[in-house]
Amino acid sequence: MPSAPASLPVHQQISEFLIREIAAGRLVEGERLPPERDFAAQLNTSVRTLRKALADLSGKGMLERVQGSGNYVRRNGEVESVYSMFRLELPEGGGLPTADVLGIARMKKPGDLPDFGASEEATRVRRLRYLNQTVIAVEEIWLDGASGAIDPGKLADSLYLYYKTHLGFWIARAEDRVTMAAVPDWAPAAFGVRPGAPTGYIERLSWAQRPAPVEFSRTWFDTARAVYLQRLI
Repeated sequence: MPSAPASLPVHQQISEFLIREIAAGRLVEGERLPPERDFAAQLNTSVRTLRKALADLSGKGMLERVQGSGNYVRRNGEVESVYSMFRLELPEGGGLPTADVLGIARMKKPGDLPDFGASEEATRVRRLRYLNQTVIAVEEIWLDGASGAIDPGKLADSLYLYYKTHLGFWIARAEDRVTMAAVPDWAPAAFGVRPGAPTGYIERLSWAQRPAPVEFSRTWFDTARAVYLQRLI
C-alpha cells in the first residue's frame, strides 16, 4: 500500500486503494486475498488496521469473509467510494489518489473561466496529485464563493469529501472534456513535465443539488504516468 501524503485514516486509505484495485481488474471476482497477516505485511500496516479496512469492504458488498477459509473479492459496481469520480489511473490500472496543496486563495473569478455558480468570487485550490507514490498531475480547482469557504487546516485529499463533511453539499454529477494543453507556468518541478510543454488536460464542471455548476477544475496529467479512464458498468 502506498505511503504518499494523505489525510484519510489509514484503514480508509487501504479500503479505497482496494476498491480501485478491484475496479481496475487487478483483483478479480472470486479471488481469495492473502492471509491477513501476510496481506497486512504486504500493505505495510497492522493486522488490526487491515481488518478495519476489510470490514469496510465487506459492508460495501465488495468482500465475502468466509470463516475458516478467507476473504474473497466481490465486485460491486454501485459501491460509493471517496474517489469514485477520480478518473486518472496508473497505466496498469488503479492507484490510490493523494495530493499536496500548492496554494489556496479566494479571489474574483478570472475572465477565462466558464460560467458557474452565483458569486463573482471563487476559492482557487492548486494541488500536486499522486497515484500511490507517483506524481501524475497538477490541478486547479475553482469553488464558487457562494458554496462556502475552504479551511486549509481541514482539507483532505478528497475535495468532494470535504464538500460533503464541511460545507454540507456533495457533487452529484460532473462533465469532463479531455484534450491536450500546455503545462501552466505555476507547475512545480516535481510534476516532471516542464511548463509550456503539451500534456493531457481535463476540464471539468461539477454540479451539486442545484441547477448551476458549483465548481470548475483544470487538470494537467502526465500521459507517461497516468491514463484517463471512465468505466461503464
